[in-house]
Amino acid sequence: MLAVLIVSCAGSKQRVTKKHLDRQLNENIYVNMFNGILIFDPISGDTLYQKNARKYFTPASNTKIFTLYAGLKYLPEKMPALEYIHWQDTLYFSGTADPSQLHPQFNDSTVIKFLQQQNSLVLVPRPSMDEPWAPGWAWEDYDSYYSPDRHSLPLYGNVAKMWYSDSLRVIPKVFKDDLDTSTGREKRLQDKNTFFYPLGSADTLLVPYKTSDSLTLRLLEQAVGKKIGIAAKFPVAEKKKLFSIPTDSIYKEMMIESDNFLAEQLLLAASLTVGDTLNSDKLRTKLLEEELAELRDPPRWVDGSGLSRYNLFTPESMVRILHRMYREVPRERLLNWFPAGGVSGTLEDWFGSDNAPYIYAKTGSLGNNFCLSGYLITRSGKVLIFSYMNNHFNTPSSEVKISMQAVLSYIRDTY
Repeated sequence: MLAVLIVSCAGSKQRVTKKHLDRQLNENIYVNMFNGILIFDPISGDTLYQKNARKYFTPASNTKIFTLYAGLKYLPEKMPALEYIHWQDTLYFSGTADPSQLHPQFNDSTVIKFLQQQNSLVLVPRPSMDEPWAPGWAWEDYDSYYSPDRHSLPLYGNVAKMWYSDSLRVIPKVFKDDLDTSTGREKRLQDKNTFFYPLGSADTLLVPYKTSDSLTLRLLEQAVGKKIGIAAKFPVAEKKKLFSIPTDSIYKEMMIESDNFLAEQLLLAASLTVGDTLNSDKLRTKLLEEELAELRDPPRWVDGSGLSRYNLFTPESMVRILHRMYREVPRERLLNWFPAGGVSGTLEDWFGSDNAPYIYAKTGSLGNNFCLSGYLITRSGKVLIFSYMNNHFNTPSSEVKISMQAVLSYIRDTY
């Protein structure tokens, strides 16, 4: 009798929830847009609410949730920084897409210190099936800080930093002679590393530089302080690996700050577990066909960051991957990677609470799109998994977020 009553009460609560949320999700703000939501209880296995949960949406940076899972499955606890062979008196080395080297956030110099200890150095450029940009990236973003090139041996985050302090400064210093002080709409020429910093500006500019193997060689020579040769291939011998910082620190920065560069490099690095050539498409295909073959709505997944509008994911697929991580990763470690509502990263100004954060989730923002997927902690202490995706709105994103807050806070208070 008690079991029947419990089931009856649970069913009644879900009916009330559905009625309430149906009303909220039919407000005027939603009339001329497309939205979908799935809220799931991982303990009971119940779907608490769903709307358009199996429809495809442009996920924007929610794509990074899948990139995070790829890293967890294929990368070790520390980031592979180099592959190398000592041959006679020379170190032959190749990049493994580690994004941390001389990156301003991590300031890691594992590679530089290692190379400084060697007598003679030869760089072997890594073959790649990936272009510097992924399919569907907006070409006019080439000089925007959030869209650096992808590369096998990135340095400084593949971004040049320019500022004025008694004189015009730039990091990396190799670009000192490439600075133009005239005023223009662009911050860099599209096809070459000529940068624009107007005299009198007080801004600090972060501008992606155009990568190449020859530029990597120059940057390394300057950082290491010695000449470096270049070769088409390694000698025939067993390769060794050099490791740098914990991958967890990269996951956290990627997720909390929604760092596109880190996401792209993580996928490239993970692809080297399935071959010697950088090939993120091969890695994505392997993950979807093997680890994630259970997905009922296989995504169209073309990059690591979500910059591409070619990406298509469903709320159900997002919830399934989040559920997998919830089962496989200790809770404290898992939530540490996600922005906390009202506290950190891309959620610092949204989804806050008077007490502890109740939302730990990844945002996804592109023009006219805003998505949020992650974990919701209710007042009773339950952890729920959700994906809430909004596409094609023509109102300020702040209005959409306010409506989302009403929905998610209702779930928090109800369960």
